[in-house]
This record gives sequence, structure tokens and C-alpha cells, in this order.
Amino acid sequence: MRCALPILLVLGAVWKVVAQAPAFTAAADSVKFAVIGDNGTGDRAQYDLAQQMVALHRTFPFDMVIMLGDNIYGSQHPVDFVEKFERPYKPLLDAGVRFYASLGNHDNDKNRFYAAFNMGGERYYTYARKNVRFFVLDSDSLDPKQFAWIEGALKNATEQWKICYFHHPLYSDGRRHGSQVELRVMLEPLFVTYGVNIVFAGHDHIYERLKPQKGVYYFVSGAAGQLRKGDIRPSAMTAAAFDEDQSFMLVEVGTAEATFEAISRAGQIVDSGVIHRGELNP
Repeated sequence: MRCALPILLVLGAVWKVVAQAPAFTAAADSVKFAVIGDNGTGDRAQYDLAQQMVALHRTFPFDMVIMLGDNIYGSQHPVDFVEKFERPYKPLLDAGVRFYASLGNHDNDKNRFYAAFNMGGERYYTYARKNVRFFVLDSDSLDPKQFAWIEGALKNATEQWKICYFHHPLYSDGRRHGSQVELRVMLEPLFVTYGVNIVFAGHDHIYERLKPQKGVYYFVSGAAGQLRKGDIRPSAMTAAAFDEDQSFMLVEVGTAEATFEAISRAGQIVDSGVIHRGELNP
């Protein structure tokens, strides 16, 4: 498969990311999850990608999926949730995999009440899995109440790993949207102050791994349904990118390191690496 932008892997000696095909341990005590963004189209590509997720679940038994927003495109009636969520991911749902959604700009605010999104009726929320604390934000409406909440939640978290996810990327080299600088000005100081390790976002319909910014690792994974071919505009902050096909991520978090893969609709590993906790962001 031809890539519009070659996969640019960062040397581990510089950025503490091991740029090689990682070996997932699938250890019983690790946190294993998939990452999808901008997925809810109901189109063939979404179903194809879902089948790759199902196939890989057999060998890497992730028990949760984080959703980066734009979970349902177009009309959002009960039948849409069936065609654009329940049907493509049915084998995973049947296996007990839980999906944890964030809201995107194409999502109806009331979707937070949809039980299978596990949002508990909240626009923003937090939850922990073993040694990982997840923080889910509504980046479409970062009001003072939410800002105060995320600062308090980050400050009080005691888990080894802090992972945030939401829809609009603080850093992105996608041409269509790119970096959301106003959002970055508000959130980045909190992420740095309170030791956030990894941030996932969607919105740009590409895959991109950014070079660590102030000790935080940023990923854009907004191509699990929608795709914007040829949208990458590489810059000095681009570590790796892929915009030729739909994609999703698999992540395994242990005590000291997090291993990740980005995988295309065809099953190709288009990026991979290992993040070592504490070396850039203690």
C-alpha cells in the first residue's frame, strides 16, 4: 500500500519512543484498549475496519474501546445507532468489550445518554482501569465548569498513567482542521502541570503521531470511518503519519511503558512504538 507520506519514525534515543514493531504482552495485569475516531458513517469502510478490530481481538484481547468523537454521522435516530455502531461492532459488544465515548461536533449532545457509549449521561467524565486513569472531555464546549472539573480531576488522580481523550486535537498536521490552538492554550498547561502522559484526539480524518510536546505524547486517530486522503501536511512536529486508508489503534499499558500500533483497514501496521513512562513527563 502506498503512503502519501512515508512513515516517519522517531529515534528512541531522542524521544524515548522505540520505533519498531512492538510485541504486545497481553499480560493479565496490563490495560488493553483500541482507539477509534470519526467512525460512525455506516459505510463499507467502517465495517471493514471493524472486522480488522474483531480479528485482532482474537489474539490481543482488549476489553475496551475509546471513541474520539463523531461517533454517529448524519441522522441520529435509533436505527442509526444500530447501523453505525451496534451492527459493525456486534462481535466485540457480544464479547463484553465496553466502548467509552467522547462527543464530537457531529454528535447530538443527547448521545451521552446512550447506554452503550458508557458516558453515564455526562459530557465529560473520568474512569480508571488498574493503573491508568482516563479523562474524557467535551472539546466542543470547554466551559469554565468543565475546565475547573478537569483541573481538579487531574490534580487528584493517583494512578501511574494519565490519559486524556477528546475530539479536537491540540496538535495536528491535517490540512482540513489542524491544531486547535485556542484549546491548546487552555488545556496544555494543565496537562504539563499534572503529568498527563498521552492525549488522543480525532477530528482530522487521518492518523498522526506527534513528537512529544512539553513531555506529552499526542496522537490524532480520526480515520476509523471517515478518511481524508492526502490531507497530511507534514511539519517539524510530525513523528509519523498515514492518510491513505482508514485506521485505528491498539494500545497496551503496563507499569513502566505503553505499547501502541496504528493499523489500516487492510490490516497493515502503519506505525508502532513504545512510550516509556516518566522519561519525558515524570
